[in-house]
Amino acid sequence: MNYAELKSHDIANGPGVRVSLFVSGCTHHCKDCFNKEAWDFDYGKPFDQGVIDHILELLKPAYIKGITYLGGEPLDPRNQPALLELSRQIQAAYPEKSIWCFTGYVLEDLLEREAVIPELLTYFDVLVDGPFIAEQKNLRLKFRGSENQRLLDMKKTLSCGSAVLWEDSP
Repeated sequence: MNYAELKSHDIANGPGVRVSLFVSGCTHHCKDCFNKEAWDFDYGKPFDQGVIDHILELLKPAYIKGITYLGGEPLDPRNQPALLELSRQIQAAYPEKSIWCFTGYVLEDLLEREAVIPELLTYFDVLVDGPFIAEQKNLRLKFRGSENQRLLDMKKTLSCGSAVLWEDSP
């Protein structure tokens, strides 16, 4: 896996101050995508244990609330193994930190076909699912770009077996 960008302090892609990892590679090619350069799986820098170690260090301060995976497409099958390993290490080191993931896939489709997805989803606190649809763009939406996208509380979703929307607590 390659990654396009790593932000150490991001307040736009989830609650609180977060680390954001923008992975490379996406086959969705959504109209008006904000990150077209990350469509190329070879774009950016190689993702390896050194990058994971750096991310773990970035997550260390108490004011960092967690990490957000964006793209590109984090849940493309080519990116899943690396994110699974990263998620395992984050959970082991910082169980109190949240993991958010933005994907152009819809949860129900992911559950039907992806090999490592069942375990990977257990590490996510919130999954923002669905492709960006330019015609449904709404700048007033919190933590998403178009009205079709859902913010799913993954702990509750996996517990009850159906999609449960995330509700921001004050």
